Amino acid sequence: MEADDLKSTMLTMNPTVIVPSPILLWRSKIGWDSVMRMSADVRDLFLYEAFLYYNPLLLVTMMVWLWGINLWFFSQSNVNYAKIFELDQNHLTHHEIWKCATWMTIVVPTSMTAYLYLYSCGEVSLAASQPVLLYLAVVIILVFPFEIFYLSSRFFLLRTLWRIVVPLQAITFADFFVADILTSMSKVFSDLERSVCRMIHRQVATIAWFEADSVCGSHSVAIPVVLVLPYLFRLFQCLRQYKDTGEKATLLNALKYSTAVPVICLSALKYHVFPDKWTNVYRPLWLLSSVMNSSYSFYWDVKRDWNLSTFTRIFKFNRPHFLSHLLYGQKWVYVWVLGSNLILRCTWTYKLSAHLRHNYLTVFAITALEIFRRFQWIFFRVENEWSKMNLKPNVHISMSTLSTEEDKLLNSSSHDV
Repeated sequence: MEADDLKSTMLTMNPTVIVPSPILLWRSKIGWDSVMRMSADVRDLFLYEAFLYYNPLLLVTMMVWLWGINLWFFSQSNVNYAKIFELDQNHLTHHEIWKCATWMTIVVPTSMTAYLYLYSCGEVSLAASQPVLLYLAVVIILVFPFEIFYLSSRFFLLRTLWRIVVPLQAITFADFFVADILTSMSKVFSDLERSVCRMIHRQVATIAWFEADSVCGSHSVAIPVVLVLPYLFRLFQCLRQYKDTGEKATLLNALKYSTAVPVICLSALKYHVFPDKWTNVYRPLWLLSSVMNSSYSFYWDVKRDWNLSTFTRIFKFNRPHFLSHLLYGQKWVYVWVLGSNLILRCTWTYKLSAHLRHNYLTVFAITALEIFRRFQWIFFRVENEWSKMNLKPNVHISMSTLSTEEDKLLNSSSHDV
């Protein structure tokens, strides 16, 4: 009877408006109540594992929503982001980005709810299949080679990711822009690696929760390796830029990304050295490297990536809007951006440190805040690049005019004194 009710509900649903089925909501409540009846220790471990599989995709969903907001602001202030990122005419607008985010917001929590419900009902094998099916669906959609699901945009993303991993060509703005975003999502990739590892070793919904030293456990060597990869990718991009341009600033930028390596590696040593050696030797070194990384990164954001010499025009809309009135030319915006960027740069080292990640809700909150910090960073970084692009034609015109005047003077046969 429940299946018939569900089928009739889906048939009568308006395709433009998605309303959660009352049956699914009721089952979610039953599943959650069943989970809450577990003993406290088992429940915490169970929720930790469920959170491990789904929090990466939840954070990616959040990033997609915020990227749509970025694009909306760019469209309102006439920032030609398509030209900046060298996108074709079929690029996604903020409307399409929000449509993708909406579906992600529906599908990911639904799969998580099914996992909780099925496990609480004793259907362990069916519960274990839920995150596996979700991950497979994501991969299939990304690589699907037919003209559906925004083919050109998907391939642009995949091509950019390949250029980041293998920087054998000149680095474009889109390349290092996406690579910078990946550094903010290094915790996402670390959890993805652990999730896929458990799926491959068939540890989903098993007693492997308790085994921190197992091949996919919380003490795995793969965790710091995956955490450090986005920073190494960005480091190699800077070295490639120096090879192409010879600008010494790219070497200083490479040094910034290299400061994240000791933070990650020293933290991981806690599980592989004696406690007294960690306390007396490695922990002070970890604290020192954390301060250096946070300070250097904050300096580079303000001094290099952003241009705060004048009020940003990215919040000056073409038409009157309350957000433009609230943000454009307001000093509190800069106080907030500078203050929040400094604080979140410091807390971000918490996420990079494996020995502090036992509280998964705290780490999730810090990762979400880092994604929000990156959302703020995008406004000023893109506007800075747009200003540079607009400045280059003016400089070229000025130099051309100057050369023409010089030619006239040199070729003139008569001179009045």
